[in-house]
Amino acid sequence: MTIKKLKDSSERKYIEKLLGGPLSFGMAVEALRGRDAISQAALAKRLGISRQYLCDVEKGRRLVSPEQAARFAKAFGHPPSVLVKLALQDSVNQSGLKLKVSVEAA
Repeated sequence: MTIKKLKDSSERKYIEKLLGGPLSFGMAVEALRGRDAISQAALAKRLGISRQYLCDVEKGRRLVSPEQAARFAKAFGHPPSVLVKLALQDSVNQSGLKLKVSVEAA
């Protein structure tokens, strides 16, 4: 699966349909890493984190802060807004709140 830009809501809905559920930060990171053919070890080293931590993020076992999400976006050469939004949405979802997060550049 390839994810180039996640800005378009119709593209995002299509991806979510393929995945069978909402797109999460971890799913996006795993897809971007696969698209770029980067191993977990190589991406973890680039980000200065452990491979196990990266694995936990990709599998949704760990959440990341907005700052960390921005670092991930930078590592992939993407603007931070999409990955920050996904990271914040994951946090909101985990808390059980029925809210939708939106992010825009300041």
